[in-house]
Amino acid sequence: MILELLSLFLLQTPPAVPTQAPAAPAVPAGPKDLSEQLGAYAKANDIPAIAALALRGNEIIARGITGVRKRGEAEKASFDDQFHLGSCTKAMTATLAAMLVEEKKLKWNTRLFDVFPELEKVSHPDWKDETLSALLLNRGGMPAELNEGGLWDRLWLEKGPALEQRHILLEGVLKHRPVSQPGTTFLYANANFAVAGAMEETVGGKPWEELMTEKLFKPLGMSSAGFGPPGSASALDQPRGHNEKGDPVGLTGFADNPESISPAGRVHCSISDWSKFIAFHLAGARAVRGLAPDTGTKLLSKESFEMLQTSPEGPDSGYAMGWNVAKRPWGGNVLSHAGSNTMWYCVVWIAPEKNVAFLACCNQGGPKAQLACDAVVTMMSKQILGPLPPQPKPAPPK
Repeated sequence: MILELLSLFLLQTPPAVPTQAPAAPAVPAGPKDLSEQLGAYAKANDIPAIAALALRGNEIIARGITGVRKRGEAEKASFDDQFHLGSCTKAMTATLAAMLVEEKKLKWNTRLFDVFPELEKVSHPDWKDETLSALLLNRGGMPAELNEGGLWDRLWLEKGPALEQRHILLEGVLKHRPVSQPGTTFLYANANFAVAGAMEETVGGKPWEELMTEKLFKPLGMSSAGFGPPGSASALDQPRGHNEKGDPVGLTGFADNPESISPAGRVHCSISDWSKFIAFHLAGARAVRGLAPDTGTKLLSKESFEMLQTSPEGPDSGYAMGWNVAKRPWGGNVLSHAGSNTMWYCVVWIAPEKNVAFLACCNQGGPKAQLACDAVVTMMSKQILGPLPPQPKPAPPK
């Protein structure tokens, strides 16, 4: 399964006879190069490669890459290399849902059985109130593990079209009682987003992968985006994933999770292309908070961004549609998410009130990868936003 650590992407012509030398044109400073600093974090945590990027608005203000594509090989990782985003895919699946809602192909309260009426009679009756919004809020009642009835083992063995694989997942889950009543209780589960993706591709008339490419990646200019582990088996043309021990993983066998759960976590792209999606949500978040006059895009309305980025109230609040929602001293009200398929790790933090975002990726999974990426994000935030202001000391107990 995907390792989930809810724990963040760059001449003028002088006069014929000048009376004095013309001023030289200003040379744009360009993004700050973080590569040398990243090298220290990679070495300290024994990570093959780390990429990092900071945004202000839609401008890359700092970026860097360090390390190698594969441990034991000399091929250096480059800034345009592709990294696996794991569960940071979830916000993309939710965004696609919002687009389909605006196209009136779905509603937020569309029931699962409105899209799959043929399954209602053969499913457990407690699924009758399952909706699109409940799934995308991770309140769909889907199990965190898919082992019941041997479903997970079967999904690993399936080699048919991804759309068919998701239908197998859907049928396998629906025959059993929900873990909780749909729409009521937060439980982080990849199946929630896999099923939401199945709803999207059914009403969209194309596999989820095609819809995502057509409606999101192409309009945002994310030309490097794809699905599954990046690269080809015949050449070391992209980074390889590494398990938490640091051992490289090939592109066959268990290099990624089954295609059935792609909407929950199988997108890859360069960190700069990922930053285009993050800048898109940063602009939307600023409009939602009244910090900008509009979202700066025709792809999605302010109302849709608000739906995507708002957590339900209640004792288990804090998760919106593919975003953790929290408050931090350095950034105010922020959005974040991490992703890993146990062989890669990435994290993103968006601070709309500061108009910045910080992204980090590495080609290894596990605790050391998380520590490295979190430390890199902390480093970027301190350099760009400055040190935290003094925090008031708590009052002594009376």
